[in-house]
Amino acid sequence: MKREHITLTGAEGVPLTAEAAGDHTAQPALLLHGGGQTRGSWRDTIEVLAELGFRAIAPDARGHGDSGRSPDGQYSPDIFARDLHAIIEQTGRAPVLIGASLGGIAALLAAGEGGSDVASALVLVDVAVTTNPYGVQEVHNFMQANSDGFASVDEAAEAVASYATDRPRPRSNDGLKRNLRLRDGRWYWHWDPAFLTTFHPAHRASRDRLVQAARALKVPVLLVHAANSNVVTETEVTELRELIPHLEYVRVEGAGHMVVGDRNGVFNTAILDFLSRHDLPRRA
Repeated sequence: MKREHITLTGAEGVPLTAEAAGDHTAQPALLLHGGGQTRGSWRDTIEVLAELGFRAIAPDARGHGDSGRSPDGQYSPDIFARDLHAIIEQTGRAPVLIGASLGGIAALLAAGEGGSDVASALVLVDVAVTTNPYGVQEVHNFMQANSDGFASVDEAAEAVASYATDRPRPRSNDGLKRNLRLRDGRWYWHWDPAFLTTFHPAHRASRDRLVQAARALKVPVLLVHAANSNVVTETEVTELRELIPHLEYVRVEGAGHMVVGDRNGVFNTAILDFLSRHDLPRRA
């Protein structure tokens, strides 16, 4: 399946680099990565969705990967949701929204407030209206560490292995290299440091808005929950079920918060089953 690199425009004109595959006239499926990740998180899922008949599009979120940064250094659920609205206007049709962590928060907000004009279905990947503060703090601590970069990609891989101790170490560091940039002889994570200081307070302040967005959802919704997640526990799942009575649920055993990378085959099967049950994709 041929992939394309495209440039989209987010809110405030911020350029968003994306990878796409599939027929240009097909129903879009937008793949929205988590904080600190890039579009590379979806490299296998893009192909699966394109083969199913979607126009699969995976953008780098603002402040991440090859996309532009916020001019004012501010990152909030609202600005990521506004970027999403801008992308949807450019695709021309209500897409399936598949969002992991940060991407799921933006997708939930956009879909709940925008209705069926914004999304035809929503997949939340190990994220809910509320997240476990202890798990979020662990993620935050990892992202804050090594602000002075790494001497090599191997050193960065060691840091990841020390954090994700229950995750098999990949045979190659090529995938990790996509999340790093070489500058002045050292390797740095390729995200805006301002994201770490501004997003989490803004996320906490958005709780009531996210609750209302969840209650307003009418489109099909699937939660893919990682069994070993430290970010979404049964408490957060129960709350989400109460807010979204028609919520569908899949628990992925043997996966942590980065469920797409931990158990990609199981994840792909779960979302394909969900989309098939709801007769998606639908041709124009």
